[in-house]
Amino acid sequence: MTNFKHELGKLAKDQITLFEGIIVGRAEHLFGCQTYGLAPQSYDKEKGKRGDTEWFDEGRLIIIGEGIKAEEVKTEVNGCDYRDHP
Repeated sequence: MTNFKHELGKLAKDQITLFEGIIVGRAEHLFGCQTYGLAPQSYDKEKGKRGDTEWFDEGRLIIIGEGIKAEEVKTEVNGCDYRDHP
């Protein structure tokens, strides 16, 4: 079992690009690295869509806020809008 350093739902920042977002996913890779998907808290009015989730190595991230708890967005029937991701 993998021990991830950061919790899902926390607000995090990549120390290199300064990209910020809510941790919405975590992945363990074959060669040992662990990455986190950050969903930005933004909406691009010109493109008419939300910003894309970006993935970063664990060591690049710092937690900058509490973010959101899973219970706050849970519904009766859970689903995922990323159908090509586990």
